[in-house]
Amino acid sequence: MLTLSKLIDEDKCYETIRTMRWPDGVCCTDCGAKNITKRGKHATYSARQRYICGECGRHFDDLTDTIFAGRHQPLKTWIACLYLMGLNVSNQQIADELSLHKDDVHQMTSELRQAVADKRPEVQLSGTVEFDEVYVTAGHKGQPEQVKKKGARDADVNSKGFGGAVRSKRKNRRSSG
Repeated sequence: MLTLSKLIDEDKCYETIRTMRWPDGVCCTDCGAKNITKRGKHATYSARQRYICGECGRHFDDLTDTIFAGRHQPLKTWIACLYLMGLNVSNQQIADELSLHKDDVHQMTSELRQAVADKRPEVQLSGTVEFDEVYVTAGHKGQPEQVKKKGARDADVNSKGFGGAVRSKRKNRRSSG
């Protein structure tokens, strides 16, 4: 059977990772120095370049400190999975297309989603911001009676609070005088 992962070129995947990760040229993953020397290719993946930093001496490769580092599946499988996720394909369909077990695909897609969420910049609002009304009732989903009881208890607490104590002292003064 012809699958998507058989059509993807591993060399192109590594080249894409390099250009996306280091658009201005390879730099050390530890100290950020540009004084980098290539140390040959990885023993298992011939497209995976190894490097050594001339400043701090750290050894690293194309996938060091990325979500793809230390994975058993080849990079082309991860890239294909990410591509299919972008097409909104189900985990079962991804598993079928990549010839993987559905549990493995579930783990991969969960980790990829988390990595995307972790890298997403925080939204900064500025200027005039408008929003619609929101009514939030936490902890009582589908239980309107509990919401009514909670509302009644909150009203009792507020009436017996500081304002309630002042009213009862006034009544006591009037009745004692």
